[in-house]
Amino acid sequence: MRFSQLLAHLSEGDATTPQPPHFLAHDPDLQGAAALDQATAAELSFLESGHALAGAIAATRAGAVLIPARGEGSEALQAQLQERGIAWVALANPRLGFAEALEWLYPRPRPAAGIHPSAVVDPSAQVGEGTHIGAQVVIGADVRIGAGCVLHPHVVLYDGVEIADGCELHAGAVVQPGSQLGPGCVLQANTVIGGEGFGFVPTARGWRKMPQTGRVVLEAGVEVGSGSAIDRPAVGETRIGAGTKIDNLVHIGHGVTTGQGCALAAQVGIAGGARLGRGVILAGQVGLANQAVMGDGSIASSKSGVHGEVGAGEVVSGYPAIPNRLWLRCAAAFNKLPELARSLRQLEKRAGG
Repeated sequence: MRFSQLLAHLSEGDATTPQPPHFLAHDPDLQGAAALDQATAAELSFLESGHALAGAIAATRAGAVLIPARGEGSEALQAQLQERGIAWVALANPRLGFAEALEWLYPRPRPAAGIHPSAVVDPSAQVGEGTHIGAQVVIGADVRIGAGCVLHPHVVLYDGVEIADGCELHAGAVVQPGSQLGPGCVLQANTVIGGEGFGFVPTARGWRKMPQTGRVVLEAGVEVGSGSAIDRPAVGETRIGAGTKIDNLVHIGHGVTTGQGCALAAQVGIAGGARLGRGVILAGQVGLANQAVMGDGSIASSKSGVHGEVGAGEVVSGYPAIPNRLWLRCAAAFNKLPELARSLRQLEKRAGG
């Protein structure tokens, strides 16, 4: 694709907004994209503020570069690219532009609509127009699948599952009874949606299983990474808010609810009944205790352990999680503990002597 054609598909280059600042010494034919230090003359790359801008441009062989429209040195950066004859466009968010460009440079093939002969589909199931059912997919009774969905090989849908329009379920994904997926949801390989929550009652004779009769609901645009599990509760529902993105190997316990637009990184674990507001971010390996609450826009940094309630907009770190600024001070003090202990021993000797 020619660079000039690609410009029209970027957020700041469509017909509804003025064309962003750009430069075409020539119009490179872009065959792909790569990191700035690896790109060739037939590839697109991008640069963000905070990089070693001048040095990166001096070394790159990219055919075209997306650069920040504002910031210190932006004009000098443009001049340097022009001097080297490299095409560029200045965007408010080069990373977003790069993501959009990748969709055009690497269009994803879409499987043809239809049901593979090896698939097992219950006669009571309803399959929408334009949906692809792959090899050895199993679809239970009273399942409803919307239009334009893609079910890759070995997907299993238990009885009563509802899948809305435009969903994509990758190989080995399992959706258990009564679960509902809103429009445009994506399940990566080997996810389990609606498995039984970890519900057991202690008795004198051991653990008594609590039947898990609830359901899991994924609202529109939720994406769930490979190997992740979202459990159904004993009663009621586990609900994941619209637009939430869940990384690989995440476990969400029974009865959890999240607001819209949350982001959960790899190996997050959320215990039963926890509640997340809108736009919450949980970094890698964060753990939330039973009934923990994260307010709107709050953030827990990597490996934090959250008990109780985190207020809206608050950033917490550590275990147990405390406000991030306090945790940074504590971490700095921790490194000085040997020196402080030595000083204390010396003071004790002097006092005793």
